[in-house]
Amino acid sequence: MLGLRSLDSLPWERLDSIDLPCLEHQYFYYIKQFQSTLLSTLTSTASECASYEFTTLTCIPGVIEYKGANIQLLDLPGIIEGAAQGKGRGRQVIAVARTADLVLMMLDATKQDVQRELLEKELESVGIRLNKRKPNIYFKIKKGGGLSFNSTCNLTRIDEKMVQMILHEYKIFNAEVLFREDCTADELIDVISANRVYMPCLYVYNKVDQISIEEVDRIARQPHSVVVSCNMKLNLDYLLETLWEYLALIRVYTKKPGEPPDFDDGLILRKGVTVEHVCHGIHRTLAAAFKYGLVWGTSTKYSPQRVGIHHVMADEDVIQVVKK
Repeated sequence: MLGLRSLDSLPWERLDSIDLPCLEHQYFYYIKQFQSTLLSTLTSTASECASYEFTTLTCIPGVIEYKGANIQLLDLPGIIEGAAQGKGRGRQVIAVARTADLVLMMLDATKQDVQRELLEKELESVGIRLNKRKPNIYFKIKKGGGLSFNSTCNLTRIDEKMVQMILHEYKIFNAEVLFREDCTADELIDVISANRVYMPCLYVYNKVDQISIEEVDRIARQPHSVVVSCNMKLNLDYLLETLWEYLALIRVYTKKPGEPPDFDDGLILRKGVTVEHVCHGIHRTLAAAFKYGLVWGTSTKYSPQRVGIHHVMADEDVIQVVKK
């Protein structure tokens, strides 16, 4: 339900004038459509909802409390075609997405994928890469010596001559380029520009109660897609679980000697964190006084296991820190 009409005359408000609440754990989502129903359903924030398009005209923040984490959800105005060039205050709206941890794109399941293609195009034009990882290309500008070109794999989509032409377009004549994977010319340009943002995106299709079960099954099998119905509150629990996975968050609980673990106030951290990050999350001086830790959970072979400061934690692990 993305209307392709000019919004220059609408009374937009400055997005930077919104005072966002200060949370202990802030993880920003970005709603890339005008659907405010999801914000009102998942949070206690009342956002204006209507059956017509472009209901939201300013940034409306809300907070989702899920698994002990406070997750901030930002309901932003919908964008129109040409938003990357400034139409409908699109630059201000899209700029918020660059600071988010996840893009949540609300789409209408009763319409075709023209909405999704348009939104992806607008975000792509401002340097936001959805569900992509940074190209494995080493690039460094030198003061002299000309172009040093190497690759650790067979390149089928680009060659040394094309790399030299691209660098000349950017007035770069002395540089070192190393390809560690088979990349395209566009990916090389992204590395040279050094202003691209790579972030996960989740496509949420609303109004699945108005289409056939075959169409629901087809949409649900698409990558990075979730089907919901906000009015009938269908599949919202799976949506929250998917958001948690895409944000790559884990919960770590602490334990004092001779006492049971504190499951009421856990630490919300990213996947792949070590015991050192946990110590910094408890107190900034704890890592310096760390001797060893006792960990209960799936990250250990047996419970409790004595671990060092570089041990990688898993979700719902319990740790007891022993100081020097």
